[in-house]
Amino acid sequence: MIVIVDYGVGNLNSIRNMLKKAGVSAVISGDRKQVADASKLLLPGMGNFDNCMQKLNDSGLMETINEKVFNEKVPILGICVGLQMMMENSEEGQLPGLGWINGRTIRFKKELVEKGLKVPNMGWREIKVDKPSRLMTGMDSDSRFYFAHSYHVSPNDRTDILIEANYGYDFTAGIEHENIIGVQFHPEKSHRFGYNLLRNFAFQY
Repeated sequence: MIVIVDYGVGNLNSIRNMLKKAGVSAVISGDRKQVADASKLLLPGMGNFDNCMQKLNDSGLMETINEKVFNEKVPILGICVGLQMMMENSEEGQLPGLGWINGRTIRFKKELVEKGLKVPNMGWREIKVDKPSRLMTGMDSDSRFYFAHSYHVSPNDRTDILIEANYGYDFTAGIEHENIIGVQFHPEKSHRFGYNLLRNFAFQY
């Protein structure tokens, strides 16, 4: 059973609807027992880093999620701020992140962004895949995804980087470390590309 973690944040129904189109059954739940029974987890996120972390901390799900991720090694996919929360901290807020990936979330460097490009980065961007991954099985070479963000992750270890994109400069758009996976873009808004990615997460792991 795939569980989309409901802690009060994110495009939960949009993610479930895209999974449904891909022939994947998923439930939206903030119930600890359902999360504990999950075979895979999706961690959505939207808006402010501290708000997301505070809501997740208050949800009563942290112990259960950590058990699933670290002891059971259940695959988990973070989306947008869900990815950013996997880092140790963020320039956007004061609260510590989950600390699952060494590194931090940083704001786009304005001095490096090409003239005329604005923050937030909003729109479609092509991606570059940095290493083999089941998440990217069968993806077209011109795969592109929809982004909407002012911050991006900066892992300490480059081997954790799965996907990069360019907005004035190359930035990390996806990570994979064992069973911990995250993407900065919104697969639920990325048409056939997002469909393929979510389908891979459901069936390849």
